[in-house]
Amino acid sequence: MWVVAGVLAVPVLLVTLQVVAAVQGFQGPLESMWQDYAGTPKSMTVPWAGLVLALVGLPMRRRLIAAGAAVAIDAVCASARLLAGAPFSVGNGPVIVLTAIAVFAWWRWDGVVRRNALHAAALGALLILATKVGDVWLHVTTTARPQVWDEYVILADHALGDPSWVVGRVLDALGPAVSAVLHWVYIELPVAAIVVAVWQLRRVADSGRWPTHYLVRTFLVLGLIGPLFYVLFPVVGPMFAFGADGNGLQLGNYWPGVVPPIDRNPAALPFDTFTPRNCMPSMHTAWALSVFLHTRRDLSGARAPVWLRSMGTFWLFGTLAATLGFGYHYGVDLVAGAVLCLTVESALREPERGWGWFRIRLVAAGAVVFAALLVCFRYLAVPMAEYPVLSGTVVLAALAGIAAAFHATWFARRDNFLVRA
Repeated sequence: MWVVAGVLAVPVLLVTLQVVAAVQGFQGPLESMWQDYAGTPKSMTVPWAGLVLALVGLPMRRRLIAAGAAVAIDAVCASARLLAGAPFSVGNGPVIVLTAIAVFAWWRWDGVVRRNALHAAALGALLILATKVGDVWLHVTTTARPQVWDEYVILADHALGDPSWVVGRVLDALGPAVSAVLHWVYIELPVAAIVVAVWQLRRVADSGRWPTHYLVRTFLVLGLIGPLFYVLFPVVGPMFAFGADGNGLQLGNYWPGVVPPIDRNPAALPFDTFTPRNCMPSMHTAWALSVFLHTRRDLSGARAPVWLRSMGTFWLFGTLAATLGFGYHYGVDLVAGAVLCLTVESALREPERGWGWFRIRLVAAGAVVFAALLVCFRYLAVPMAEYPVLSGTVVLAALAGIAAAFHATWFARRDNFLVRA
């Protein structure tokens, strides 16, 4: 019943958002999907990421046929665009082939092969559709919240030593090569997630058994919950509210050279109608942390290979450096994003263990800490700036406490079991 309800809810959501987009004058999810099929795709990597995820449910021979067909279609579409003088782009092929996989699986295949193909195709489609919905939601945040709370957040961020200003100056000193690498890491976070997901699901087509939990589940739930707080806690980030990218609405061109003075009378700041209010919490931090967590162990609990653990670590720290160093986020955004990730992951991880007290207390503690952080960032921002050492210690201690409880519940238990075995 829940599956049927979810399937029916998707088109309703897409149509609703398309109506909202049409009324407000920006591209809606249905228009964006049509561009993926017959126009210029908005993203060149997301459609391919969705197809790669769908291929895990197919036998090897069908994977090769599907991948070859997607490459051929993309080559034809890209060539036609170039001949017409349009910009280069790819992505039509994987979307068309992904749709074909779902249709063929539904009408022509049966048994385990059909079930695996539909399951994997649904995951790939959800990944693509989630980005379409996310794009519309970012537009909604600008109209729903014309004022932003950056004046409060920067005061709270003083308690952490204004890390965006620090890392921003460091990146300026390191030069354009480092910035280019970090920019790629930041933009291509879905690529890292797909690598991990494919590794986790690599045996699904052969065994016919899907794991009870894997990275895609965490990614999708985080994407469903996290952006809701954008309209509850609207923030645009240092490079906009305190930097040269504020289009004349910024409080000054401070970032990253000069930390603004403490304003003991913060207020909501009127801002433009096109900069998303998507800072609090930092979803890039939440997603990168989930990638890191899922690269520590394989689905049986054994230690993951070195290359995978190294990639997860690199993407986490690269993403953190990029979010701060490019002025996209304040330090407190990252703390909130990390707490949200640990809370959601605790709710989803090892569902076979049920909802005992071990899970309830961890999820409840994470939710309470997350809510308390947001309340403090908004209503105790001035005291946090005036007593930065005490306030910063409390904020980091709260994060450390949730992280320690998470490790004790999900990793230390497994390590002790392996040692006893």
